[in-house]
Amino acid sequence: MADQQAQGDSLTDRKRRRAKEAIRRAAVELFDERGFDAVSVTDIAERAEVGRTTFFRYFGDKQEVLFSDPAEASEAPPAPAEPIGSSMTAALVAARRLVVSYVEDITADRGEYERHQQLVSSQPELYARSLVKQRRYADLLTDRLQDWGATPSTARQAAEFGLACFYAGQATANDDPRILARHVERAFDQLRG
Repeated sequence: MADQQAQGDSLTDRKRRRAKEAIRRAAVELFDERGFDAVSVTDIAERAEVGRTTFFRYFGDKQEVLFSDPAEASEAPPAPAEPIGSSMTAALVAARRLVVSYVEDITADRGEYERHQQLVSSQPELYARSLVKQRRYADLLTDRLQDWGATPSTARQAAEFGLACFYAGQATANDDPRILARHVERAFDQLRG
């Protein structure tokens, strides 16, 4: 997808994407080397070889860098053939595809996923930010299901079940990125009984 996206983007778009990814990568490396509290925005900008102004063009603070999505995220699964309507079964099938696809994206680089999770769990303010971000994912999942024809209440309930399956998968997989997607799928299977 990144190659297809790069072919359709302008030079400016590609430069922006590279700068944002360089900042994200520099921040993760520095957090890993020094710890979150010992790294400043200036440190990140210097490592990424960009100015502070460029940093703030893309990120509001160093926490935001940690919770940004990698540029190489894959495309979301296609919409179902039929609108979801008020069918909870159809909504959960769609939510499962979306959540599992997301989990596969975030665990594609196992080492980066593990470093991210370790850093987040070691800092209370990062853990709180993570929970806020996960609530945002529930909102985005709700929106996507509604785009696919789900009624608002069906979309919201399926999104909340999807988030619960993500949490259950994390717990039963001990947050192991090698098996997390499989455990999330099992949690969805349990919903069906």
